[in-house]
Amino acid sequence: VQLQASGGGLVQAGGSLRLSCSASTSGFTINAMGWYRQAPGKERELLASISSDGSTMYGDSVGGRFTISRDIAKNTVHLQMNSLEPEDTAVYYCNAGARRWGRSNVIDYWGQGTQVTVSS
Repeated sequence: VQLQASGGGLVQAGGSLRLSCSASTSGFTINAMGWYRQAPGKERELLASISSDGSTMYGDSVGGRFTISRDIAKNTVHLQMNSLEPEDTAVYYCNAGARRWGRSNVIDYWGQGTQVTVSS
């Protein structure tokens, strides 16, 4: 499974960004997809995840500002981020849990990360 993230960049505080992640899944079935971020000197944290049935889960730091969505047919997940704050500055990573056809174990895959910088 290969994940390609896009949409990061520089934005002023209060602004918005939309991250996208496309998955190449030949031979695999994707279960949940999600977004994480990692700021310098901090641990990677979960922002949001969405399962194959559309149920979502959000991390505590999101505070209702982020919305995750998924296009299952296109194996794409998006993260709409509003009211961005300087504290949101980090590298954002796309994640997917996938099973190889015929297998039951789920393996985590990660995208390359996209930088989000929020200026004050």
